[in-house]
Amino acid sequence: MCGIVGYVGPKEAAEFLISGLRRLEYRGYDSSGVATISLEGRLVVAKTSGRIERLEARLADSPAPGHIGIGHTRWATHGAPTDGNAHPHVGGENTLAVAHNGVIENFQTLKSRLTAEGYQFQSATDTEVIAHLIDSCLKRQPAVDDMAAADYRPLVAAVQEALAQLQGTYGLVIVFRDWPDVMIAARLGSPLIVGVGPEEHYVASDASPLAGYTDKIVYLADHELAVLTCDSLRVIHRDQGHIRHNIHVLDIEAGDVDLGTYDHYMLKEIFEQPETIRNAMRGRLDHDAATAKFGGLTLTPRQLRRVERFVLTACGTSWHAALVGEYQIESLARLPVEVEYASELRYRNPPLGNNTLLFGITQSGETADTLAALREMKRKGHPVLAINNVVGSSIAQEADGGIYLRAGPEIGVASTKAFTSQCTILAMLALYFGRLHHLSYHAGTRIIEELMELPDKVQGALDTSDEVKRIASKYADCNNFLYLGRQFNFPTALEGALKLKEISYIHAEGYPAAEMKHGPIALVDGHTPSVFLLPHGPVYDKVMANLQEIKARRGPVIAVVCQGDTEAAALADDVIEVPAVEEFLQPIVSIIPLQLLSYHIAVARGCDVDKPRNLAKSVTVE
Repeated sequence: MCGIVGYVGPKEAAEFLISGLRRLEYRGYDSSGVATISLEGRLVVAKTSGRIERLEARLADSPAPGHIGIGHTRWATHGAPTDGNAHPHVGGENTLAVAHNGVIENFQTLKSRLTAEGYQFQSATDTEVIAHLIDSCLKRQPAVDDMAAADYRPLVAAVQEALAQLQGTYGLVIVFRDWPDVMIAARLGSPLIVGVGPEEHYVASDASPLAGYTDKIVYLADHELAVLTCDSLRVIHRDQGHIRHNIHVLDIEAGDVDLGTYDHYMLKEIFEQPETIRNAMRGRLDHDAATAKFGGLTLTPRQLRRVERFVLTACGTSWHAALVGEYQIESLARLPVEVEYASELRYRNPPLGNNTLLFGITQSGETADTLAALREMKRKGHPVLAINNVVGSSIAQEADGGIYLRAGPEIGVASTKAFTSQCTILAMLALYFGRLHHLSYHAGTRIIEELMELPDKVQGALDTSDEVKRIASKYADCNNFLYLGRQFNFPTALEGALKLKEISYIHAEGYPAAEMKHGPIALVDGHTPSVFLLPHGPVYDKVMANLQEIKARRGPVIAVVCQGDTEAAALADDVIEVPAVEEFLQPIVSIIPLQLLSYHIAVARGCDVDKPRNLAKSVTVE
């Protein structure tokens, strides 16, 4: 969940390192640091707890010069966020520096052995073990008289020997004091991307730091190690030796990862949703056949028609999207769907039939629990597909096939546009499987028409922002919220409550509206607002009855309703009107005011919207 950057080339490394860390700060932001090799051959390390601004201030006073360097921004796993626990960590007598993302499970055993060898530890992290271990392995390499002629083989051998002893996950970037022109990167279960420039190379945890610097990238896969100098890149696989690397075109631009005119990334990404939904649908709606089409499913229509059951597995916001998908697929395709928390599925042994298809849903493509669940199901012989936003991610590489969200970089820690893109993809999957089975041509055409109108309907929901801001200021001091919806809007209630918890630290719970009277109604008082999702549909009258139960107990009510709904407006304390859509698309429209409500409440409470406490964007640890 940490962010890593690296640079080797003719420029001052620190410039790119700080710029890259700023773009990666969403991956962790409790401490940061850089390490460079100066022209005089000194290993210079600067690191500090807190945000990157503190690191910049330290570098302004004590620069870290050099044309090669690594940087790191941290989400703590081992050891509190202190200056000493910040990365990079040095090995030996300042002979090398390491930046690490991941978790080393056997670090305590290795630490005891290295302590016995005479190494002294200055931190509580697992990463310092890696630095000393590489130094220990390097000392055992044969002496080299001509370093240039050695072709960096001692370094590669030492790193490979150390990696073979590590249990866990890692994305590593390493620089060496006595080899000031080479950097080594290695990956197992934690993403690393190499950027290729003219006489320079970059390394980063994801593509965002590379935008504006290079448009050529190489995705490292598990068990691959990259040896980088300013003018060369070699990739070595643990089992295959030197391998040919493929250069891909970077599909994002600097503007995609900049704030523009918005105050926060979260707000920018909320307002990007009409366009990201269009991107999710682009080229995937077949008007002639009245169905959807996907290029990455890898299974033939004949094979897909034999699917009798779906398992959707995910974590967090993606799990809520999976719940929406359950309603969509069961409604349109009439096929049973089971939604599993990936963190539970990876350790369960559920009975799955031969005709079960599993989808792993994830924004980052690196979520450790989702990746482990997919690997377990794949090991048992089930076809495994992914719904994912990041090309070249671990899940994208390991799944049998899948569908990209095309949502673009999502920087805000609280996911917004990925959720609506996931729900849109799942709606199209429901259409596809429905047309494989019972849906008529006419029904398929009607669904496509509804989907085509969806971006404009979402824009209509975004137009409520000023009204939502007013409502947010009214309730910003409340410390408990209930979110209530039924059928398709039950997952929306869960997601709305999660957004509020994530960025404002307010306790919030989502429930099916009918379940409220089975316990949660005890929480209702004059200081506990209930947010009702009340679009027109088959259960509208039932939810209205639930709303009246809250009002009878003097609970304040915020209602999200269809435009022109005077009945709900007469009962609710505050009303947010959104455009009407078909029931299977309601979560995509109804979630918009809930995202805005959480955003405006968090701003009113003075919270750090894009970097909420204790959270990070990509959860690459268990």
